[in-house]
Amino acid sequence: MQIGLLTGPLGDRDRRTAFLDAKRLGFDAVELGTGEFTTDYHADLPRLAAEPKAVEELRADLDAAGVTLAALSCHGNPLHPDPAYAERADRVFRQTVDVAAELGVGAVNAFSGCPGGPDAGSMPNWVCTTWPDYFGDLLDWQWRERVIPYWSEANDYAATRGVRIALEMHPGNVVFNVETLLRLREACGEQIGANFDPSHLWWQGMDPLVAVRAVGEAGALFNTHAKDTYLDRPEIARTGVLAAGLPPSARKPWQFTTLGHGHDLGFWRAFVNELRTLGFDGALCVEHEDELAPVEEALARSVEVLRAVVWRDAERGLPWMEDHDPPYPSLSAPRDATGASAS
Repeated sequence: MQIGLLTGPLGDRDRRTAFLDAKRLGFDAVELGTGEFTTDYHADLPRLAAEPKAVEELRADLDAAGVTLAALSCHGNPLHPDPAYAERADRVFRQTVDVAAELGVGAVNAFSGCPGGPDAGSMPNWVCTTWPDYFGDLLDWQWRERVIPYWSEANDYAATRGVRIALEMHPGNVVFNVETLLRLREACGEQIGANFDPSHLWWQGMDPLVAVRAVGEAGALFNTHAKDTYLDRPEIARTGVLAAGLPPSARKPWQFTTLGHGHDLGFWRAFVNELRTLGFDGALCVEHEDELAPVEEALARSVEVLRAVVWRDAERGLPWMEDHDPPYPSLSAPRDATGASAS
């Protein structure tokens, strides 16, 4: 399993320098944002989509730094009720799928997005409760009229290019937990699965180890992110996990943090072991969003955490044990006093 880096935190430097610095910090692979919330610091998606030469230049930069390309990410909202916003997100998504096919990247990371309501409007409406009933009615309308039609067609688009769609389960989107992910996959097609990021599950109260097993056993584990979350238990007890509406000066009930600063090696070791048990052999990509930490030092510490728990070699099992145990005698030929089978 490789250790990768979503290169956004190195967005203050050009692509070649970012790749070399990622390698220097200990990363084996990089994940590139191609636009929308993920930003497009190092890919230059419009040029990659239009010029074969740009694809070759990207390959050359990867080879020169000695890193591989783990994933492309275009976390946007193609279901946005503002047509211009939605069209842009959809264009970025489709161009990213096309470029991923050209580069041989197996899955594109994305958000499922969130629509508005039947009475138009310009803002998305994220429904996280079905009562009062008008919320449940709105949620049914969103899935029936917007979510399933869009992602069914997107599933088919990706399938024709041999690319899978790895959706991050993220609040504010219609897919935010295991149930909504698998509901979308069942309704729209098996090109849809997960970019599994434990950080958003923790603060919702989920156990990522339970969730990743459910996703993996459904055949929907496509990509993974390594991002940690610090949970301020006293503040959660006081405020809850829904931080919307808190004044800027308020103490946050949770925040993203450097690997190991929210959950110890015990979790990350168990997470990696679960990934291996499920047969995941892709890259575990660090997504750095710790606002309290210096970037390079935080990335180096994250690598230290993952180096302590990630097996570098894909080999597994106990081949040396295969001939360790001698054949058992039959019941009709028990062992004698020396342990040999009596004839």
